[in-house]
Amino acid sequence: MTQPLNQLVTELEPDRILTFQKSISKFDNLVYLTFGEPGYATPTAVKEATIAAIEADRSHYGNSQGELALREAALAYLADRYQLQYPSIDNLIMTAGVTEAIQSIFKTLITPGDGLLIPDPAYGSYFAALSLAGGVALPINTAKTDFKLTVEGVEEVIKEAVVPVKAVLFNYPNNPTGVTYTLEELEELAKCFEKHDLWVISDEIYAELTYQGQHHSMGTLLPERTVVVNGLSKSHAMTGYRLGLIAGPESLVSEIQKVHGSSVFSLPTFVQDGAVAAFKLSRQSLDYMKEGYQERRDYAAAQLTDMGFDLVSPEGAFYLYAKLPDKVKEDSDVFAYHLAEEGGVALIPGTAFSMFDEAKRYIRISYAADMERLTAGLDKLRLYLNEKY
Repeated sequence: MTQPLNQLVTELEPDRILTFQKSISKFDNLVYLTFGEPGYATPTAVKEATIAAIEADRSHYGNSQGELALREAALAYLADRYQLQYPSIDNLIMTAGVTEAIQSIFKTLITPGDGLLIPDPAYGSYFAALSLAGGVALPINTAKTDFKLTVEGVEEVIKEAVVPVKAVLFNYPNNPTGVTYTLEELEELAKCFEKHDLWVISDEIYAELTYQGQHHSMGTLLPERTVVVNGLSKSHAMTGYRLGLIAGPESLVSEIQKVHGSSVFSLPTFVQDGAVAAFKLSRQSLDYMKEGYQERRDYAAAQLTDMGFDLVSPEGAFYLYAKLPDKVKEDSDVFAYHLAEEGGVALIPGTAFSMFDEAKRYIRISYAADMERLTAGLDKLRLYLNEKY
């Protein structure tokens, strides 16, 4: 008799984005507007530093928590960009991307049976990582509040929860909606989080891609109960480097390090050296990326609105979460599949990001790709809508 596998894994739903991508991979000549893959090359200074590290034989084990020079550079970066004033590099862990950061945090904070508040829609892998940690997702439907988390929404879900509520996972600018928050909105939420004695997991990976106003980190408002997650994938076009970070109170970070160290041990040293160069780049030297994304956002939003989609204009990240035109009667899963099959464009159904029925009327478009691909994809989408409906 074969011993059974881990039930947490066997009952885990496969990632919906990857599953959908696989289902349409058989169609030829697709224009992909799916993944959040930056449409820019990694900055030259980063590539040169990485190459120099390889040539200097920086290919052996590194510091598990992150090389000292890297954590020092990241510490200065967080202080300069977001006014996050951590006492020392011991407040930081360098991780294998944000995904590993989230998993390590969940395994540290969440006891099996604990509830985690998640503003919905949200990045799908949050739910899978939480399930593997034995936690219970407590989604907060933000569709009725222009996709913004509100104090009322938090209070309602906490009141109805039948499990202990341990923490809230807060991602902004948000994937998939692009929504972000003013300082005043964050201050009100912070009071609510503190009132309920919640840990705050603040995923701020898109912080540098904030188009209106300034990004304000929850770590500045609730420093003793917030663990900030960030990284270089989106801001510096370094998705393949898999370089994320965790920052928070040392008492919590030292516990998370136990999980990180046993899972990853350490990141490649040459990647860490390249990341040092990235953290030292000025904001002005990277503005061309944000300006390019904003141009694509404005173009895509105007085109989709003209096609009959309804959307909240994103204030950050590089996604549009759009409600299907009224003339489209099928749900987003069917629409997205047939669009790929017949129209030659790949988008992600809204159901990949949500536990609520409203998502069946939404699709997510990534405008991270270059303008040529974005234009081609939206032209195909318009043609498909005109011919099909």
